[in-house]
Amino acid sequence: MLRSLLAVAALSLAASPALAADGAQLFNMQCKMCHAGGPMGPSLNGVAGAKIAAKPGFAYSPALKGKDGTWTDANLDAFLKAPTQFAPGTRMMIAVPSDANRAAVIAYLKTLK
Repeated sequence: MLRSLLAVAALSLAASPALAADGAQLFNMQCKMCHAGGPMGPSLNGVAGAKIAAKPGFAYSPALKGKDGTWTDANLDAFLKAPTQFAPGTRMMIAVPSDANRAAVIAYLKTLK
């Protein structure tokens, strides 16, 4: 728990370009095949700071549609760490267990517009 809080705190500081570059590499290896805007997962352009499950053109699970709020650093971190705990019933089954990897992926997501 403390490590997750520290990871979120680190994200609230200005993310370094190196961290975002690491996140881009991880995203391309682990996330891109589903999050290229096709039927598997929505495009994640502009997801950081956006309302949860609100991008047009994607059929979100009822689990995500039922979540209030926005994709803050803390919400992204919690979802990536344990998607089915964050939103029981979500269709996303891939987790990012490493605090450092989640921080890097979130830093990268924040660069996508």
